[in-house]
Amino acid sequence: MLKNIPPILGPELLFTLRAMGHGDEIAIVDANYPAESSGLTVIRLDGLNATEVLDAVLTVMPLDTYVDDQAFGMEVVGDPKKREATHKEFDKTIKKHEPDMKLSMLERFAFYDRVEGAYAIVQTGERRLYGNVLLKKGVIRPA
Repeated sequence: MLKNIPPILGPELLFTLRAMGHGDEIAIVDANYPAESSGLTVIRLDGLNATEVLDAVLTVMPLDTYVDDQAFGMEVVGDPKKREATHKEFDKTIKKHEPDMKLSMLERFAFYDRVEGAYAIVQTGERRLYGNVLLKKGVIRPA
């Protein structure tokens, strides 16, 4: 255990977050997401929901301030303007850690395509639909 680090961030995920560079992306996905077939490194956190994991990750990882969009959710198929409870929770959690940022949305297959270029995938036990979010890592600025 370490001080001030959420205990759900285990060694594998902490190593991955630390190894990522500026501009690298990491996906936090639900239990239905085809993570294992992606070919990417998959870190499993089956007992947790996606919002819990997002909150923990954002306690240690800054989002990219050099781009217009830093966090992406998957649009509802057939109703791209609709926001599910997961989308609303993701947006609230992002604003908690990065007040000037928001959740942007990608069409389902555009989301899958973007995740293919990610550094890693964190597969959660999230059972709600559209429990997927992709984050672009930023930099730590000198104090």
